[in-house]
Amino acid sequence: MEKILVSACLMGRRVRFDGGAKTSQSALLAGWREEGRLVPFCPEVSGGLPVPRPAAEIEGGAGGAAVLAGEARVVTADGSDVTEAFVEGARAALEAARSAGVRLAVLKEGSPSCGSLAVHDGGFQGRRVPGQGVTTALLERHGIRVFSEERLAEAAGYLRTLET
Repeated sequence: MEKILVSACLMGRRVRFDGGAKTSQSALLAGWREEGRLVPFCPEVSGGLPVPRPAAEIEGGAGGAAVLAGEARVVTADGSDVTEAFVEGARAALEAARSAGVRLAVLKEGSPSCGSLAVHDGGFQGRRVPGQGVTTALLERHGIRVFSEERLAEAAGYLRTLET
C-alpha cells in the first residue's frame, strides 16, 4: 500500500505558526487515514521552530528552490532569518518520506514550507505569487509528487497510477 506524506496541520495537529490547525474535512483524506496510508509531518516544527511562532515568508516570493540554492532567505516580518530551520525541516520531511517509501505528498497550500502552487510574496501583506515552498521543492527534486489540499482529486488519480 502506498503511503502519503501529509501536512500535520491538515490532520488537526496544532502546529501552525499561529498555534492552530487547518483540519481538512476531505472524505479522501479521511479514507486514506482509515486505510493507514498517511504519514503526518510538520517540517517547520521538525526544523526546530516553536508553536506558536512568528509568520515567515520567502523573500521576494522567490520560492523554495531559490532557498535551497542559497539564493533567497526565509524571514519573519521583523527580518529574523529562519532559513536554516526551514531547510532542516525540508530535509527531515524528505527523510520521513524516504523511510516510509512515500512517493506522494499532500501539503498545505500557501505555506513557505509546503506550498505547491503559491507562496506569499515576502511582503507580509497576504499577497501570493506562483511558486513552491522549501519542503515541496526538495520533495519534488527527489521524485516525490506534491499536491495541495486543494488538488486532492488529482492526488487520488496519481495514487491510482502508482498502485497499478
